[in-house]
Parts: sequence; C-alpha cells; structure tokens
Amino acid sequence: MKNEKTKSLEQREELLKTLKARFEKNMYRHNGVEWARVQAKLEANTEKLWSLNEMERTGGEPDVVSYDNKSDEYIFYDCSAESPKGRRNVCYDREGLESRKEHKPENNAVDMAANMGIELLTEEQYRELQKLGNFDMKTSSWLQTPSYIRKLGGAIFADRRYDHVFVYHNSAPSYYSVRGFRGSLRV
Repeated sequence: MKNEKTKSLEQREELLKTLKARFEKNMYRHNGVEWARVQAKLEANTEKLWSLNEMERTGGEPDVVSYDNKSDEYIFYDCSAESPKGRRNVCYDREGLESRKEHKPENNAVDMAANMGIELLTEEQYRELQKLGNFDMKTSSWLQTPSYIRKLGGAIFADRRYDHVFVYHNSAPSYYSVRGFRGSLRV
C-alpha cells in the first residue's frame, strides 16, 4: 500500500518545478541560497515534500526564506500575498473549536498545521516575513500563541495595515472568513 504522505514521481517533479520557479522569481527572499542544494534536500525527504505540497495545495505559495547553519536546514514560509485561501475560516485550536456551542467552523489552525506537518508562524517569524514584502493587507493570520495567553482563553493573530504590522488578540473560538494561518517548514 502506498504511503499517504508520498506523491508520485510526476507529482513531485511538478511541485519541484513550481517551487523552483517561485524561488528564482523571488531571489531577494533567500540571498546566497542555491536551488540545487534545496532541491537535493527535498528529494531526500519526501515527507517534507509532501508537507510543501499541502502548503501549495491550500494556497500558501511556500518559498525558502532562510537557511539555518547550525541545523543545516532550509526554512520555508507561506509567502502568498494574503492568508492562504484553503486555510481560512478556522478557529485557533481544538479546545476553541469544541467550546463553540453553535456555528462551529470545519477545522482549527493548530490541528490543520499539525496534519500538514508544518508549524504556525510565531510572532517573530511573522515580523521577519513582513520584512520580505507586504503580506496580509486584506486578511489576517493566526500565530502560535504563548501558553499563558492561551490558558486565559485567548489567541493571537496579525496582519499588515497602514504600512505597519499589527499583532492582536481574540478569543480562540473566534473565526472569520478572512483569517487563516501561515506555516513554516524546516527541510
């Protein structure tokens, strides 16, 4: 039986072609990084390639944003202009979802990210992403929420308005058609 987290050779090649084109179009996001090395890492790790495909499939437009010398890993973020369409209209986490009495969304950001094999961006990562361009000008994205905030029932999200990055709070069960989440993946 074929592993659910693998893709056919043709599907992998198509994804690599898409990622390479985006990489070459946006060289300012990853100065000094060579695509051949990124591709070699991806080809050696099909589960990570599967996760990148999930990021792509849900509208995230993943791209390399940095390289970690210590761990020898390339770091991908969702670089779509707005919060990925296939990941919007979700509350923050399962606890938030289960606490809703009515009008429950179909899913939550934390579980979706885990199922995709990615992590929600932290506030710090989100601010780093915003240095690479203007993201979430019309949408917003849930961020990894510190446990002390989550214990009080809240969760944080961010967006860019008035040429400024804003980080806000909301109750974790909240969801909106223009709020999704962005992820990161280390390869």
